[in-house]
Amino acid sequence: MKIVIIGGGAGGLTTASNIRKYDENAEITVITRDEHIAYSPCAIPYVLCGEVDCFEDIIMHKPEDYLEKDIKVITRAEVLEVSSIANKIKYSLIDKKDEPAEELSYDFLVIATGGTPFIPPVEGSELEGVFKIRTIKDGLKIREYAEKSSKAVVVGAGLIGLEIAYGLLNMGLDVTIIEMIPQVVPRSLDPDMASLVQKYVSKKGINVILGKSMDKIVGENHVKGIVLEDKIIEADMVIMATGVRPETKLAKMAGCNIGRWAIQVNEEMQTSIPNIYAVGDCVEVYDAITGHNTQSPLGTTAVRQGKIAAKNIAGIKAEFKPVLNSMVSKIGDLEFGAVGLTNAVALNNGIDVITGKSRALTKARYYPGAKRIDVKMICNLKGVIIGCQIIAEERVAERIDTMSLVIAKGMTCSELANMEFSYAPPVSMVIDPIILAAEDACDKLSNLNKNKEDKISF
Repeated sequence: MKIVIIGGGAGGLTTASNIRKYDENAEITVITRDEHIAYSPCAIPYVLCGEVDCFEDIIMHKPEDYLEKDIKVITRAEVLEVSSIANKIKYSLIDKKDEPAEELSYDFLVIATGGTPFIPPVEGSELEGVFKIRTIKDGLKIREYAEKSSKAVVVGAGLIGLEIAYGLLNMGLDVTIIEMIPQVVPRSLDPDMASLVQKYVSKKGINVILGKSMDKIVGENHVKGIVLEDKIIEADMVIMATGVRPETKLAKMAGCNIGRWAIQVNEEMQTSIPNIYAVGDCVEVYDAITGHNTQSPLGTTAVRQGKIAAKNIAGIKAEFKPVLNSMVSKIGDLEFGAVGLTNAVALNNGIDVITGKSRALTKARYYPGAKRIDVKMICNLKGVIIGCQIIAEERVAERIDTMSLVIAKGMTCSELANMEFSYAPPVSMVIDPIILAAEDACDKLSNLNKNKEDKISF
């Protein structure tokens, strides 16, 4: 059995390794444009800010490591053609484009092409000093340029934008973030919770400008600044953290069905062409709460999809489940995470909600080093929990993971409020902050129902 995988990121390499796990004899070839493989793009900002020593440290495997598993990885190669009729692909090495293209046949093809950074069509975006951020190569270029710069503008206040901004701040630059939406982290947080993150990064020294769009980038040969509503903000470099678009060119060439945003796949990660599978940022998934198609550009999602695709290619029935898009991030000492729907997204999907909140501590109030923690819980009017957001300086990830299980199991705020949690003064309050938020949601739901009964009685 011959398998060709296009893409050397989390989804593609997970698929390759797991096919080998189930089939010792499969002929597996991975083709990637990137020079480096098996690294986490999420780690790039943490190299810039100095929390990880160097980019080499975030590379977990090299092509020769995969050769030990009898998996051939071809780097710096561009796939030029995909023929789903002939079951063949053509590719050429980037450094040898003048030479005839190589051809590979396959029994199964896996498209794991990920996404491409979206660069808005802004005047001046071609100037020296304008950067995208996706690969180690991008990170190296940014670090090199930042070392001879003093001011930077980051366009986009999502996770990567905030993390990159903090990294550049730690390198000693004067940093401004611009976001066209009037809050930071708009995909994962509601405005009230996002304001806590904004206050933290502002206190650290990052200038945050919300609800405005950059008009153009100015400079002759290299960046001198950006124009924002007739005001010039001086800058030596501009980082475009404006999102990623699924890369579907090869899937379209093969004849795979494309959905609203990306490649359509079934629960087995199979495209509309039976022997072509797709995983990672280039595919659409389903939201576990709304049932609507959505995107899940997360490394954790790509890895899970790769395992599912590998099993099915190897003849083992497996299904990928709809997503809750659980996320967590850390900027400086601040951790923030979310899972499920935000209040805004729920309302946009016609779901009426009540929210429970708690502001508490991560340890017993008398224990040294206790940190403030804010929890917001979103429930539908039956009390079923459909979302949660948490911000603190410690122990956010494990609580988000807990809430991911709670939401996946369809628990109500009443059921959660009566759950048993562990306790010790150095690591928790006697009543956990997520229990307090669940109790607040229960109280609000009870009052809402009481008001309805009063109106009916009246």
